[in-house]
Amino acid sequence: MNIAIQQHYDNLQSGFLKSPRQLLVGGRWVDARSGATFPVYNPANASVIAHVADAGPDDVDLAVKAARHAFEDGPWSRMSPADRAKLLWRLGDAIEAHAEELALIETLDNGKPIKVALALDIASSAERFRYYAGWATKMNGELCPPAAHDGGKFHAFTTRQPVGVVGLITPWNFPLLMAVSKLAPALAAGCTTILKPAEQTPLSSLRLGELMQEVGFPDGVVNILTGFGQTGAAIVEHPGVDKISFTGSTDVGRAIVKASTGNMKRVTLELGGKSPVIVFPDADMNVAVEGVARGIFANTGQVCQAGSRLFAHEKVFDQLIEGIAAKAGKLKIGPGIEFDTEMGPVVSQEQLDRVAGYLTAGLEAGAKAVIGGTKMKRDGYFVEPTIFTSSTTDMAVWREEIFGPVLCATSFSDADLDHIAAQANDTEYGLAAYVYTRDLSVAHKIAKKIKAGSIRINGGMVDSNVPFGGFKQSGWGRENGREGAEAFTEIKSVIISL
Repeated sequence: MNIAIQQHYDNLQSGFLKSPRQLLVGGRWVDARSGATFPVYNPANASVIAHVADAGPDDVDLAVKAARHAFEDGPWSRMSPADRAKLLWRLGDAIEAHAEELALIETLDNGKPIKVALALDIASSAERFRYYAGWATKMNGELCPPAAHDGGKFHAFTTRQPVGVVGLITPWNFPLLMAVSKLAPALAAGCTTILKPAEQTPLSSLRLGELMQEVGFPDGVVNILTGFGQTGAAIVEHPGVDKISFTGSTDVGRAIVKASTGNMKRVTLELGGKSPVIVFPDADMNVAVEGVARGIFANTGQVCQAGSRLFAHEKVFDQLIEGIAAKAGKLKIGPGIEFDTEMGPVVSQEQLDRVAGYLTAGLEAGAKAVIGGTKMKRDGYFVEPTIFTSSTTDMAVWREEIFGPVLCATSFSDADLDHIAAQANDTEYGLAAYVYTRDLSVAHKIAKKIKAGSIRINGGMVDSNVPFGGFKQSGWGRENGREGAEAFTEIKSVIISL
């Protein structure tokens, strides 16, 4: 641990982490009405690092009322888009100014390597607020010339207005970044919010709430409720909430759809994935090996769009597997707080048990572990990076989302693109897909055939300006880009008789 990080760690121990963290409701930090709290664990050693308030239905009701007041009657409702943009930009600056502290909080809470948290999670969070600051002034409607009537008699146009009070329910794999990815467009659109971070990783969202107060967000615009599934359910079911944006498992997404029907809430869902990776024989093997390894082992495989099903042409299959296994074997695995760590633990004991269960099931079903295949015998929630060959489409490890560093690989010999795409599409999910080839024609053709919301050819990263979301059971709607901001608006048509 370097000197700067050590200083932040000491400050957190004596300050932010020392006393139970409260809920942010209507601009005030308050205990849960029940007084209940729950522990937060460091996945690197299973120790308790903090306690946070456990919000119940009464707390949800108060937060909804605060958000409603801020939306309807508070200064937020009268603030110009340009002033909202300034607040979002200042918040991006505040995140950047506290980057090391926030990265340390994320590492202690989630387990990810601190150098990754700094370079990706925190840097991207600051950038995303700045990106959506630009959209705050661009929520435009458009002129709609009449198609079937005399244009001289009617004038029609559309406007966009914020949908209202929105519930934002975020996952534990990128805690701060996922919270920001929902908050930034919702606030740019003019909505007020209730943020419910994952119970495993609530700390960075709570620190973000403090920064939002420091830069001047009005009371009630952002309310933060920590808690478990019942807290999220109370937000989804509340009649005062106009929209839900959720990132998490497909099973919970289905439950949210059912629960949101009371007042027909608008719903955006970013759900699970079992993304295919297709490597053609002409691919640059150095690029493919690096990309496939990063795509499954980054963030300990806890990525919804992880490339977990590998289809490689038989001419390059052995070379590719050998290269990926070599990279997996050299990964420095350990506590994220150590700067040379390349892969940290999974987030919780529950997740460790889940991943280990899939590993055992895969081996028992006949899959062969080229490397890995079990959890690690050490403190904390560590699992070996694993590559399975001889896995078949009827195995759970092949078909189900594991959310861990587990790659299932198979070869193909038929270069028919329809056949390859059919194999890639043989899943209930459709979030992402990855293709490695030097042939531009093949790249375009296979990208058109694969049923997924995001196709990456020879690499690439998620970008704030590029819409992200899934086909099939990987979700509804899109985040990022213009679409991400417009998802928090309603379109109103105005028709005037001249």
